[in-house]
Amino acid sequence: MALTVGTAGHIDHGKTWLVRALTGKDTDRLAEERERGISIELGYAPLELPDGTRLSLVDVPGHERFVRAMVAGATGIDLFLLVVDAGEGARRQTHEHLAILRLLGVERGVVAVTKSDSVDADALELAVAEAHELVPGAPVVPVSAKTGDGLEELREALAGAVELVAQSHNVGPARLYVDRVFTLHGVGTVVTGTLWSGSIGAGDRLLVEPAGLEVRVRSVQVHDRSVERAEAGQRVAVNLAGVERHELARGDALVTPDAFVTSYRLDVRLETIADIPAAVSVHHGTSQIAARVVRADDSRAQLRLAAPVVAARGDRFVLRTETTVGGGVVLDPAPPRRVDAERLAVAEAGDASALVHEPVPARVLEVRGFSTGSLAQADGWVFAPEWLEDLRAELRRRIAETDPIDPGTAPPSAPWAEAVVPLLGLERRGSKLYEPGAVAFVDESAAVELESALELAGYEPVEVERSLADVLEARGRAVVVGDGAAIGRAAYASARDLLIAECEATGSITLARFRDLLGSSRRPAQLLLERFDADGLTRRVGDARVLRRGAKP
Repeated sequence: MALTVGTAGHIDHGKTWLVRALTGKDTDRLAEERERGISIELGYAPLELPDGTRLSLVDVPGHERFVRAMVAGATGIDLFLLVVDAGEGARRQTHEHLAILRLLGVERGVVAVTKSDSVDADALELAVAEAHELVPGAPVVPVSAKTGDGLEELREALAGAVELVAQSHNVGPARLYVDRVFTLHGVGTVVTGTLWSGSIGAGDRLLVEPAGLEVRVRSVQVHDRSVERAEAGQRVAVNLAGVERHELARGDALVTPDAFVTSYRLDVRLETIADIPAAVSVHHGTSQIAARVVRADDSRAQLRLAAPVVAARGDRFVLRTETTVGGGVVLDPAPPRRVDAERLAVAEAGDASALVHEPVPARVLEVRGFSTGSLAQADGWVFAPEWLEDLRAELRRRIAETDPIDPGTAPPSAPWAEAVVPLLGLERRGSKLYEPGAVAFVDESAAVELESALELAGYEPVEVERSLADVLEARGRAVVVGDGAAIGRAAYASARDLLIAECEATGSITLARFRDLLGSSRRPAQLLLERFDADGLTRRVGDARVLRRGAKP
């Protein structure tokens, strides 16, 4: 199981020293970090547990000026390693980091009471008791990175916490939020981050959002080891082709194309720590974006963002001003501008039924994370039952008002038209929709009179009302040629025989030759040839027609 553990805690409480003692790796890589003795950027190291489980460990800064980096590191982790100095106890950033973890939904972890060698037994016992009160239910382990005391117990406690963590990652589309970008000589552009979902491997085609840059994955590493594919929950370094370092930045998302929504608005449920003002910074993924909070009620709101983010339903975020004031859960990553409690309540329920009023591509709802509930679906489109009933009623009204000679109506003209027809309970015949079993009304005396006129006209088309001609053709009593003209069945069959005989004898037939065979003018010959083309009997080659391969004489 691929999981990531993130440190948390106040500055100078020993997070980086503890990580070094657990993993053997110094995560302070910057010269400034080593000179000042504090972590400024995120650090990463592999952590192997007693049972062989290999975790990705993210070490975060503890200074209040670098809370943004802490949030970026905590985003996507599965469990925490909260560090509390045995001599100092919980301090300001301890509480803020703990609040951020709760807002991000990170519920499982271990508390390490560090520098246990620097206090006497009574003080250590008191520090452990306070840690139990600080995070009820979490294992508390006193430990010294200096002497090594408690390190094995801490590893065992982490292994126990791993067993309690529900595997939240999915095997769907890939999503990785970039927390670092750099260039390696002979390698090219590399991005790192925690893989939230899906997997990434060499050869994958991905998008860098929100810029929409297309990239190809050259190679993938997990903690400096090359792998065929990185899995969700792992710390990943991805070597990209098709993009330069300056085109990428922390906060960008590396995703499967067309799999996620990029939006300037988020419908959310709020969780409040302090008063949330109208102007805040939204921390989502590894990005920090200025935003305006537009409330619908006490617990639901819309975030209007100054820059777009790649989000999905259920994502968690943190809201900060000078300190952390709250956070919440994304209900809809691509909502309309309208903000009201009723619509947000529906969004929170996760069922799109009450949100869909017009036809919507099913993919849009899938990307936004909604279930379709009672919505009708066909050929990649989703339709609300009420909308379908209104459309059905309108089409039936038009059918009722149409000419009884041809009691049908044209179907809707829209991208979803083909998908909706099977859901309407109507029959499609050619280019029109009919009530099931509908029969066209034809005045029999008028039909007999028309048939007589067609017989007398021979190959010469007779102008006739198209709807009547269509009905008669459907009944085998006429053949429509052109728009609004028809000839008799006998004349059509005779002309067809003439054409086939000529093509079999000479290989092709021209309009002029066909006109001469018919003994008619150019117009009847042209209309009949076009009808033969439409019937699949002939095809045009230059100025001539030839019989189609497989056409039945």
